Amino acid sequence: MAVFDITFYSNSLNRHTQLTAIIPIDMPEFPGFPKPDKNKLFKSLYLLHGYSGNQSDWLRGTQIEQFAIMHQIAVFCPAGENSFYLDDKARGAMYGEMIGRELIEFTRRIFPLSAETKDTAIGGLSMGGYGAIRNGFKYNDVFGSIIALSSALITDNVAKGFEQENNPMISSGYFTHTFGEPGKIKGSDIDPEALARKLVDSGAARPRLYMACGTEDFLINENRKFHKCLLEMGYEHTYIEAPGMHSWEFWNEYIEKAMVWLTGQDRPQA
Repeated sequence: MAVFDITFYSNSLNRHTQLTAIIPIDMPEFPGFPKPDKNKLFKSLYLLHGYSGNQSDWLRGTQIEQFAIMHQIAVFCPAGENSFYLDDKARGAMYGEMIGRELIEFTRRIFPLSAETKDTAIGGLSMGGYGAIRNGFKYNDVFGSIIALSSALITDNVAKGFEQENNPMISSGYFTHTFGEPGKIKGSDIDPEALARKLVDSGAARPRLYMACGTEDFLINENRKFHKCLLEMGYEHTYIEAPGMHSWEFWNEYIEKAMVWLTGQDRPQA
Protein backbone atom coordinates (compact mmCIF):
# COMPACT_ATOMS: atom_id res chain seq x y z
CA MET A 1 0.00 0.00 0.00
CA ALA A 2 1.20 3.48 -0.83
CA VAL A 3 -0.36 6.78 0.25
CA PHE A 4 0.71 9.93 -1.60
CA ASP A 5 0.17 13.57 -0.65
CA ILE A 6 0.34 15.31 -4.01
CA THR A 7 0.52 18.96 -4.96
CA PHE A 8 -0.05 19.68 -8.64
CA TYR A 9 -0.83 22.65 -10.83
CA SER A 10 -4.42 22.65 -12.05
CA ASN A 11 -5.17 24.50 -15.27
CA SER A 12 -8.88 24.29 -14.38
CA LEU A 13 -8.29 26.15 -11.10
CA ASN A 14 -5.39 28.33 -12.28
CA ARG A 15 -3.35 27.40 -9.22
CA HIS A 16 -1.71 24.57 -7.32
CA THR A 17 -4.06 22.21 -5.50
CA GLN A 18 -3.81 19.11 -3.32
CA LEU A 19 -4.68 15.44 -3.77
CA THR A 20 -4.43 12.36 -1.55
CA ALA A 21 -3.85 9.14 -3.50
CA ILE A 22 -4.27 5.68 -1.97
CA ILE A 23 -2.76 2.98 -4.16
CA PRO A 24 -3.09 -0.71 -3.06
CA ILE A 25 0.21 -1.85 -4.50
CA ASP A 26 3.02 -4.18 -3.31
CA MET A 27 1.20 -5.49 -0.26
CA PRO A 28 2.34 -8.57 1.70
CA GLU A 29 0.06 -11.56 1.17
CA PHE A 30 -1.86 -11.78 4.44
CA PRO A 31 -4.47 -14.52 5.00
CA GLY A 32 -7.92 -13.28 4.11
CA PHE A 33 -6.68 -10.47 1.88
CA PRO A 34 -6.97 -10.71 -1.92
CA LYS A 35 -3.87 -11.70 -3.85
CA PRO A 36 -3.14 -8.76 -6.14
CA ASP A 37 -2.62 -9.27 -9.86
CA LYS A 38 0.44 -7.12 -10.54
CA ASN A 39 -0.25 -7.09 -14.27
CA LYS A 40 -3.79 -5.74 -13.93
CA LEU A 41 -4.67 -2.05 -14.10
CA PHE A 42 -6.46 -0.68 -11.03
CA LYS A 43 -10.07 0.35 -10.89
CA SER A 44 -10.35 3.90 -9.56
CA LEU A 45 -12.62 5.77 -7.16
CA TYR A 46 -12.51 9.57 -6.97
CA LEU A 47 -13.79 10.32 -3.48
CA LEU A 48 -14.99 13.81 -2.58
CA HIS A 49 -15.04 15.40 0.88
CA GLY A 50 -17.82 17.45 2.45
CA TYR A 51 -18.26 21.13 3.23
CA SER A 52 -15.44 22.57 5.38
CA GLY A 53 -13.33 19.45 4.74
CA ASN A 54 -10.21 18.74 2.71
CA GLN A 55 -8.39 16.03 0.79
CA SER A 56 -7.31 14.16 3.95
CA ASP A 57 -10.80 13.76 5.46
CA TRP A 58 -11.53 10.28 4.13
CA LEU A 59 -8.14 9.00 5.25
CA ARG A 60 -8.58 10.40 8.77
CA GLY A 61 -12.30 9.70 9.20
CA THR A 62 -12.65 6.19 7.77
CA GLN A 63 -10.81 2.94 7.10
CA ILE A 64 -10.61 3.77 3.41
CA GLU A 65 -6.98 2.62 3.23
CA GLN A 66 -7.97 -0.88 4.36
CA PHE A 67 -11.01 -0.91 2.06
CA ALA A 68 -8.80 0.05 -0.91
CA ILE A 69 -6.57 -2.94 -0.13
CA MET A 70 -9.47 -5.36 0.29
CA HIS A 71 -11.15 -4.35 -2.96
CA GLN A 72 -8.02 -3.49 -4.98
CA ILE A 73 -9.28 -0.04 -5.88
CA ALA A 74 -7.08 3.04 -6.24
CA VAL A 75 -8.72 5.91 -4.35
CA PHE A 76 -8.14 9.60 -5.07
CA CYS A 77 -9.32 12.36 -2.73
CA PRO A 78 -9.00 15.86 -4.22
CA ALA A 79 -9.27 19.17 -2.39
CA GLY A 80 -12.64 20.68 -3.30
CA GLU A 81 -12.62 23.69 -0.95
CA ASN A 82 -16.29 24.65 -0.32
CA SER A 83 -17.07 24.66 -4.02
CA PHE A 84 -19.81 22.00 -4.18
CA TYR A 85 -17.56 20.79 -7.03
CA LEU A 86 -19.12 23.28 -9.41
CA ASP A 87 -17.49 25.58 -11.96
CA ASP A 88 -16.93 29.05 -10.51
CA LYS A 89 -16.57 31.13 -13.67
CA ALA A 90 -16.34 34.39 -11.74
CA ARG A 91 -13.09 33.27 -10.09
CA GLY A 92 -11.86 31.06 -12.91
CA ALA A 93 -12.03 28.08 -10.53
CA MET A 94 -13.59 25.29 -12.59
CA TYR A 95 -13.99 22.56 -9.99
CA GLY A 96 -16.41 20.49 -12.05
CA GLU A 97 -14.05 20.48 -15.01
CA MET A 98 -11.13 19.66 -12.72
CA ILE A 99 -12.99 16.66 -11.25
CA GLY A 100 -14.53 15.40 -14.48
CA ARG A 101 -11.61 15.86 -16.89
CA GLU A 102 -8.30 17.18 -15.62
CA LEU A 103 -7.97 15.02 -12.50
CA ILE A 104 -8.78 11.88 -14.48
CA GLU A 105 -6.14 12.65 -17.08
CA PHE A 106 -3.55 13.61 -14.45
CA THR A 107 -3.95 10.46 -12.33
CA ARG A 108 -3.98 8.15 -15.34
CA ARG A 109 -0.66 9.57 -16.51
CA ILE A 110 0.95 8.82 -13.14
CA PHE A 111 -0.67 5.59 -11.88
CA PRO A 112 -1.53 2.22 -13.51
CA LEU A 113 -5.27 2.85 -13.87
CA SER A 114 -7.84 1.35 -16.18
CA ALA A 115 -9.21 3.97 -18.58
CA GLU A 116 -12.49 2.12 -19.03
CA THR A 117 -15.65 3.87 -17.89
CA LYS A 118 -16.86 0.75 -16.12
CA ASP A 119 -13.71 0.79 -13.97
CA THR A 120 -13.95 4.48 -13.05
CA ALA A 121 -16.19 5.66 -10.20
CA ILE A 122 -16.89 8.89 -8.36
CA GLY A 123 -18.17 9.14 -4.79
CA GLY A 124 -18.55 11.50 -1.90
CA LEU A 125 -20.31 12.50 1.29
CA SER A 126 -22.60 15.44 1.98
CA MET A 127 -21.37 18.26 -0.29
CA GLY A 128 -19.21 15.59 -1.95
CA GLY A 129 -22.27 13.37 -2.41
CA TYR A 130 -23.91 16.16 -4.38
CA GLY A 131 -20.66 16.69 -6.29
CA ALA A 132 -20.46 12.98 -7.11
CA ILE A 133 -24.03 12.87 -8.44
CA ARG A 134 -23.78 16.10 -10.39
CA ASN A 135 -20.40 15.38 -11.96
CA GLY A 136 -21.11 11.68 -12.37
CA PHE A 137 -24.18 12.52 -14.44
CA LYS A 138 -22.52 15.40 -16.33
CA TYR A 139 -19.40 13.37 -17.16
CA ASN A 140 -21.18 10.10 -17.83
CA ASP A 141 -18.62 9.25 -20.50
CA VAL A 142 -15.96 9.18 -17.75
CA PHE A 143 -17.68 7.70 -14.69
CA GLY A 144 -19.46 4.37 -14.84
CA SER A 145 -20.56 4.36 -11.19
CA ILE A 146 -21.52 6.89 -8.50
CA ILE A 147 -21.47 6.51 -4.71
CA ALA A 148 -23.43 9.21 -2.87
CA LEU A 149 -23.59 9.21 0.94
CA SER A 150 -25.74 11.67 2.92
CA SER A 151 -25.84 13.83 -0.18
CA ALA A 152 -26.43 17.58 0.13
CA LEU A 153 -29.09 17.63 -2.59
CA ILE A 154 -30.08 21.18 -1.76
CA THR A 155 -30.55 22.77 -5.18
CA ASP A 156 -34.37 22.80 -4.91
CA ASN A 157 -34.16 24.59 -1.57
CA VAL A 158 -31.52 27.03 -2.80
CA ALA A 159 -33.70 27.78 -5.83
CA LYS A 160 -36.52 28.67 -3.42
CA GLY A 161 -34.26 30.62 -1.08
CA PHE A 162 -34.82 28.21 1.83
CA GLU A 163 -31.18 27.30 2.39
CA GLN A 164 -30.26 30.95 2.80
CA GLU A 165 -32.39 31.34 5.90
CA ASN A 166 -31.07 30.91 9.44
CA ASN A 167 -27.91 29.04 8.46
CA PRO A 168 -25.23 29.60 11.13
CA MET A 169 -22.43 28.13 8.99
CA ILE A 170 -22.95 29.77 5.60
CA SER A 171 -23.91 33.26 4.51
CA SER A 172 -26.70 33.88 2.01
CA GLY A 173 -24.15 35.36 -0.38
CA TYR A 174 -22.32 32.03 -0.49
CA PHE A 175 -25.30 30.23 -2.02
CA THR A 176 -25.82 32.88 -4.68
CA HIS A 177 -22.14 32.87 -5.59
CA THR A 178 -21.86 29.06 -5.65
CA PHE A 179 -25.15 28.11 -7.34
CA GLY A 180 -25.98 31.31 -9.23
CA GLU A 181 -29.28 33.12 -9.41
CA PRO A 182 -31.99 31.05 -7.67
CA GLY A 183 -34.38 31.42 -10.59
CA LYS A 184 -31.91 29.82 -13.01
CA ILE A 185 -31.02 26.70 -11.02
CA LYS A 186 -33.91 24.40 -11.92
CA GLY A 187 -33.34 22.70 -15.24
CA SER A 188 -29.70 23.74 -15.43
CA ASP A 189 -26.61 21.51 -15.43
CA ILE A 190 -26.23 21.93 -11.66
CA ASP A 191 -29.70 20.47 -11.05
CA PRO A 192 -29.31 16.69 -10.43
CA GLU A 193 -32.93 15.96 -11.35
CA ALA A 194 -32.56 17.74 -14.69
CA LEU A 195 -29.30 15.91 -15.43
CA ALA A 196 -30.85 12.52 -14.62
CA ARG A 197 -33.89 13.33 -16.77
CA LYS A 198 -31.62 14.28 -19.67
CA LEU A 199 -29.80 10.94 -19.46
CA VAL A 200 -33.08 9.00 -19.38
CA ASP A 201 -34.77 10.95 -22.17
CA SER A 202 -31.74 10.90 -24.46
CA GLY A 203 -31.00 7.21 -23.95
CA ALA A 204 -27.42 8.09 -22.99
CA ALA A 205 -25.28 5.86 -20.81
CA ARG A 206 -26.43 6.06 -17.21
CA PRO A 207 -23.85 5.62 -14.46
CA ARG A 208 -24.76 3.04 -11.84
CA LEU A 209 -25.83 4.86 -8.67
CA TYR A 210 -25.57 3.86 -5.00
CA MET A 211 -27.19 6.19 -2.47
CA ALA A 212 -27.26 5.82 1.33
CA CYS A 213 -28.44 8.18 4.06
CA GLY A 214 -29.02 7.89 7.78
CA THR A 215 -32.60 8.15 9.02
CA GLU A 216 -31.48 10.67 11.64
CA ASP A 217 -29.52 12.73 9.09
CA PHE A 218 -30.75 16.31 8.56
CA LEU A 219 -30.54 15.67 4.79
CA ILE A 220 -32.79 12.60 4.78
CA ASN A 221 -35.79 14.37 3.24
CA GLU A 222 -33.70 15.70 0.35
CA ASN A 223 -32.36 12.20 -0.32
CA ARG A 224 -35.84 10.67 -0.15
CA LYS A 225 -37.13 13.25 -2.61
CA PHE A 226 -34.36 12.57 -5.11
CA HIS A 227 -34.82 8.80 -4.74
CA LYS A 228 -38.55 9.19 -5.48
CA CYS A 229 -37.78 11.38 -8.48
CA LEU A 230 -35.40 8.78 -9.92
CA LEU A 231 -37.99 6.04 -9.45
CA GLU A 232 -40.63 8.08 -11.26
CA MET A 233 -38.39 8.76 -14.25
CA GLY A 234 -37.20 5.13 -14.43
CA TYR A 235 -33.56 5.63 -13.46
CA GLU A 236 -32.56 2.36 -11.80
CA HIS A 237 -30.40 2.79 -8.71
CA THR A 238 -29.64 1.41 -5.26
CA TYR A 239 -31.06 3.43 -2.37
CA ILE A 240 -30.52 2.62 1.29
CA GLU A 241 -31.81 4.20 4.48
CA ALA A 242 -30.42 2.97 7.78
CA PRO A 243 -30.10 4.25 11.35
CA GLY A 244 -27.45 6.92 11.51
CA MET A 245 -26.61 10.58 11.63
CA HIS A 246 -24.47 12.92 9.51
CA SER A 247 -21.34 11.34 10.92
CA TRP A 248 -18.13 9.47 10.16
CA GLU A 249 -19.54 6.40 11.89
CA PHE A 250 -22.21 6.14 9.19
CA TRP A 251 -19.87 7.03 6.31
CA ASN A 252 -17.22 4.52 7.39
CA GLU A 253 -19.80 1.73 7.41
CA TYR A 254 -21.42 2.66 4.12
CA ILE A 255 -18.35 3.46 2.07
CA GLU A 256 -17.31 -0.14 2.66
CA LYS A 257 -20.77 -1.42 1.68
CA ALA A 258 -20.66 0.82 -1.38
CA MET A 259 -17.27 -0.55 -2.43
CA VAL A 260 -18.65 -4.08 -2.13
CA TRP A 261 -21.49 -2.94 -4.41
CA LEU A 262 -18.98 -1.26 -6.73
CA THR A 263 -16.98 -4.44 -7.25
CA GLY A 264 -20.07 -6.61 -7.66
CA GLN A 265 -19.39 -8.73 -4.59
CA ASP A 266 -22.96 -8.17 -3.42
CA ARG A 267 -24.42 -9.85 -6.49
CA PRO A 268 -25.50 -13.52 -6.43
CA GLN A 269 -23.02 -15.82 -8.11
CA ALA A 270 -24.29 -17.70 -11.17
